[in-house]
Amino acid sequence: MVDQLKTRRQFVNLAGASAAGIVIAEAGVAVAGDEKGKEKQDEEVSPAEDLMREHGVLKRILLVYGEAIRRLDGNQELPPDPILDAAKMVRSFVEDYHEKLEEDFLFPRFRKSNTLMDLVETLSTQHQGGRKLTDITMRLTTLRSIRDGDEKRKLRDSLAQFIRMYNPHEAREDTVLFPAFRKIVSKSEYDALGEDFEKKEHELFGEEGFEKMVDHVAGIERALGIYDLAQFTPRV
Repeated sequence: MVDQLKTRRQFVNLAGASAAGIVIAEAGVAVAGDEKGKEKQDEEVSPAEDLMREHGVLKRILLVYGEAIRRLDGNQELPPDPILDAAKMVRSFVEDYHEKLEEDFLFPRFRKSNTLMDLVETLSTQHQGGRKLTDITMRLTTLRSIRDGDEKRKLRDSLAQFIRMYNPHEAREDTVLFPAFRKIVSKSEYDALGEDFEKKEHELFGEEGFEKMVDHVAGIERALGIYDLAQFTPRV
């Protein structure tokens, strides 16, 4: 009888330990699942954040254009290939992709809701003006044009106008248009647009398309000797 009770206690203890182990294991799976879900959530980029980080690429191209102007003004050597490469990035990544997203997905919704109409029309007009400037820049970014007085002035003017327009253009979108966009669409529509933007990016530029563009513009900066951020620190 004693042996039976002992055996029964051992069984109960073992069953209890097994049950506890199952509970702990399940809790571990739940925690791991939560972590994976959190990681997935962290990886998701909202439409506004997507557009704003693309503005960061544009800002770096504007710095490349600014360096070109500095060299043109100082009669310093300016290799045409990095500037032409930057202009081609503007055409493919900024104008044919980024601005098309705004024109196809954002601007129509603002017009439909009758929100920020004047701003939207100005931004749309500036997109068209920017494309004309990019045409001029790509046409004149040659060694011959850089050495020709008249064409050199036209190239400089094209670069300067592009910078002058896009600095306030992207600032107004970041601080006014994109925050307002979140208010005129539902959460489900907003989230779906984020997925649409990502699909379009992958379609045109492959996986990690944004990262490739960042690496690309960094290569242009290196070619011009302006990649090292420390060189821009004021010495006061």
